[in-house]
Amino acid sequence: MRRYGNLYSQIIEFDNLFLAARKAQSGKRFRDNVLDFNFNLERELMQLQRELKDKNYHPGAYRTFHIIDPKSRLISAAPYRDRVVHHALCNIIAPIFERTFIHDSYANRVGFGTHKALKRFIGFARSSSYILQCDIKKYFPSLDHEILKALIRRKIKCPDTLWLIDTIIDNSNEQEAVIDYFPSDDLLTPLERKRGLPIGNLTSQFFANIYLKCRVKTLSFTDGMKPDQYRTAKHQ
Repeated sequence: MRRYGNLYSQIIEFDNLFLAARKAQSGKRFRDNVLDFNFNLERELMQLQRELKDKNYHPGAYRTFHIIDPKSRLISAAPYRDRVVHHALCNIIAPIFERTFIHDSYANRVGFGTHKALKRFIGFARSSSYILQCDIKKYFPSLDHEILKALIRRKIKCPDTLWLIDTIIDNSNEQEAVIDYFPSDDLLTPLERKRGLPIGNLTSQFFANIYLKCRVKTLSFTDGMKPDQYRTAKHQ
């Protein structure tokens, strides 16, 4: 499996940070925090670039709130400058992982989305006798940080890029506790491993795709079903 290095210079390049700021402000350009950032855009981006280059960048505190959709979810809003960093990172690493996703994964992917997933579902519903509808219980709060980092390292070997990824993951705010036990776990194992990514981050949605992609590909197919007959449309 090919692993990619020498990515960090592309991530912190000024043009990439500028593009990231354009993407981060989409649909939010008239909010106060975005206007403040854009008022001194060049200075703000150069400051971010220095912090990333010197590796003294540290994510800020999340603003949290709950929504009912239809169940209660904790939403975490990162400071705007952090969202710029998230876009800068994903601009460079997303294409590396994109080609590894199965065709019928629709969440948080350019050119996919809910409408395309619905169209694909209708096609399957009309041609299939059975449909499996399921959900992953507390998916984002249950994401294991150690497993996620190991999965990312299968494709990325650039030390500086991994430092930034780890910084973002490690600074996730506290999520709803998920206590699950697996074979060989002792009483404290679920409490010793850090879990959970904040719902609301671009990076969280992207990392969640990487995490679930490996689980989908390890499913057992029975009753003569071939792997290429399995399709999933994931809703987050």
